Amino acid sequence: MAPPQPSQRVRFVDHRGARILMIDLSELHETGDILREIDTVRALVSAEPPDSVRTLSYVKGARYSPPVMDALKELTAHNKPYVKAAAVVGMERLHRVLFRAVLLFSRRNMEVFTTLDQARDWLASQP
Repeated sequence: MAPPQPSQRVRFVDHRGARILMIDLSELHETGDILREIDTVRALVSAEPPDSVRTLSYVKGARYSPPVMDALKELTAHNKPYVKAAAVVGMERLHRVLFRAVLLFSRRNMEVFTTLDQARDWLASQP
């Protein structure tokens, strides 16, 4: 079986020696586009060792439909054993309400940041 392939929006990046999975959902409005990226995240995370992945989700301007919300809830629950640290950037008021619902469902902790640089620096500092 071939290893999972990153996309332009979902890929590993290096920041200060830390490998971070960048998940860029910014300005995506079509449900199908977001669901494809969510599938990419699931495949990449699943291929990593438990408790090893640092994720950075950039969600500015993304639009969430009910199917996207369901997929995000499932993804965050699925990724829990693999993710050691998670950060989110770009949340607007509605995003924050939906974000709380996802966290409640998945029982995950994620840190919210104002800028990508703050989030990358925090992720790189996590042991």
